[in-house]
Amino acid sequence: MPDDVLDRARYRRILRFAAWNLLITWWYEILLPTIGLSRIAERTRTRRMQRFARRFRVLAVELGGLMIKLGQFMSSRLDVLPPEITKELEDLQDEVPPVPFSAIRTLAEDELGVSLERVFEHVEDSPLASASLGQAHRARLMERDAADAGFTDVVIKVQRPGIGAIVAVDLAALRKVGGWLSRVRLVNTRVDMPALVEEFGEVSLEEIDYLHEGQSAEQFAENFADDPRIRVPDVVWERTSRRVLTLEDVTAIKITDHAALRAAGIDPADVAPVFAEVMFDQLFMHSFFHADPHPGNLFIAPSADAGEGPPWRLTFVDFGMMGHVPPTLRGSLRALIIAAAARDGKGMVAAMSEAGVLLPNADTVELERVMSHVFERFGGMGFAELRELDPKQFRDFALEFSDVILTLPFQLPEDFLLVMRAVSLTSGVCSALHPAYNLWDSVEPYAQTLLRAEGGNVAGDVAREGLESLAIAWRLPKRIDAVLTRAEDGTMPVTAPALESAVTRLERTARRGVSALVFAGLLAGGALVRPEEPGLSTALMIASAVPLLHAVVGGRSKR
Repeated sequence: MPDDVLDRARYRRILRFAAWNLLITWWYEILLPTIGLSRIAERTRTRRMQRFARRFRVLAVELGGLMIKLGQFMSSRLDVLPPEITKELEDLQDEVPPVPFSAIRTLAEDELGVSLERVFEHVEDSPLASASLGQAHRARLMERDAADAGFTDVVIKVQRPGIGAIVAVDLAALRKVGGWLSRVRLVNTRVDMPALVEEFGEVSLEEIDYLHEGQSAEQFAENFADDPRIRVPDVVWERTSRRVLTLEDVTAIKITDHAALRAAGIDPADVAPVFAEVMFDQLFMHSFFHADPHPGNLFIAPSADAGEGPPWRLTFVDFGMMGHVPPTLRGSLRALIIAAAARDGKGMVAAMSEAGVLLPNADTVELERVMSHVFERFGGMGFAELRELDPKQFRDFALEFSDVILTLPFQLPEDFLLVMRAVSLTSGVCSALHPAYNLWDSVEPYAQTLLRAEGGNVAGDVAREGLESLAIAWRLPKRIDAVLTRAEDGTMPVTAPALESAVTRLERTARRGVSALVFAGLLAGGALVRPEEPGLSTALMIASAVPLLHAVVGGRSKR
C-alpha cells in the first residue's frame, strides 16, 4: 500500500478516536450534570475510564509514534489520574513492537556510511529497548575506538525507519484536534491550543535529531559534573549522526523495579527524595531539564565510590526531549515554590499571576482567600495522606468555595508545557517509588535554599515596591477627582450583582425547565426500549437533542 494512503489512514484513525472520546466526555461530564443527571455520569465513570484506557493502549501500540509519548505521560500521573487509567497504561513504554534488525542495520549503515562490522566488534540483534521514536541495541566498540572513548560497551540508538513521516502525520492530527479544542470557550480562554501543539511539534522534531540529543546529553552532564548523585552516558561522536546515536552503556536497575532495588540493598523510599531534589535542581538552578523522566529513562546504579552522596547513582538516559526555563519564567517559578513552602496563599497567587498562569481578569482577592484556606486545610499533606482523607472534607470545601472553584481563572502559558510534563512525571515516579512520600519534604528545604540565594535581591525588591507605591500616590488625586465627578453627574453605575444574578438565573430556569423535562423523558424512553426496539431507541435519543439544545443554551443572556 502506498505511503500516502497509509498516512491518510493513520491521520483519520487518530481523529476518529479523539472525536469520539471528546464527544463521550462532553456528553457524560458536561451535559448530563448540567440537566441534573450527574448520577448517570458517576455510575458509569469507572467503566468508561477503563474502556478508554484499553482502547487508547491498543491505538498507541498499533500506531506508535507520538501516541506512545502521550500514553507514557498518562501512565505516570499516579497522583492525578485514576488507577483505572494508569494501571492499564503502566507498561506501555515497554510494549512498543520492535523493528526487525535488518531494517535497523540498513538505516544505520546508510547513516554511518560503512558496514556495522567495520566499526563495531559486535552488535546484538535483539533490541535492548524499543521506544516510540527509536530502537536501542547493545554493542561493543572496536579496540581503537574503545581506547579513545575509555569504555567498550555502548548502546546504539537508531531511529525507527520512516519515523519522520509518522511524526509529521501525528502532528497534523494533533493540530486538527487542537483546532477543535480552540473553538471551545472553556479551553480557548485558558490556553492557546494551536501554539501549544506547535511547541510540542518543535520539541518532537528535536527529539528525532540525534545530533541535538548528543549535545543535550553533554550539556546535562556538564551541569552535574560535580554531583556524585548523577551519572550521564558519554557520547561517541565518531559513531553518531542525525539518525544514529552511540552512547556509553550505563543501563542498570530500572528505577521502579522494587525487587531488584531491594536485592541490591537499595530502599526505593530512599530514591524518591533524591530524584525529586535532582529534578528541582534542573528546573530552578540550571534552567535546563530532562522533560521526559518516565521510568524507562531512569536507572539506579549501585556505586561504591559515591563520596558524600548515596551508595548508588541516579542515571538518566534519552536526552531527546529537554526543556529550557526562560529567565522571566525562572523567577516566577522560584517565587511559586517559596510561597508554596511557606503556605502563603497571597504569595502563591502573586507568583502565578507573574508567571502568566492566571487569566488577565482573574479575581485575585477571591483566589487568595481560597488558596489560604487550601493551605489551612490541606497544606503540607502528602499524596498518601490526601487519599486517606474523608471525601466529605473535599466536598465541603468545594461547596464552600464553589463560586470560585467552578470558574477557576487559570490558563496554560506556552512555556509551561514541558515544565508541567516534567513535574507531572516526577510526581508520578516518586509516588511509584514510595506511595507515602510527601513531596513537601523536598520542597521546604529547597525553598529555604532559594530564599538564601535570593537574599541579594531583597534590596532591589524593596526599591521596586517603593517606586510602585510612589506611582500609585502620584495617580491617586486624579482618580479620586474622576470618581467624584462621575458621582456628581449621576453617571456612576450602582448595581446589586447578587440580586441581578439571582433574578437572571430564575428566568433562565423557568424558560429551560420544560425543555429539560422533555429531553429527560425522551432520553429515558430511548434507554428503556433499547433492548427490544433498538431502532426506536435510536430515534428517541436523536430526537432528544432538540430540547437538549434549548435546555442547555436557550434563554442564556449575552454577557
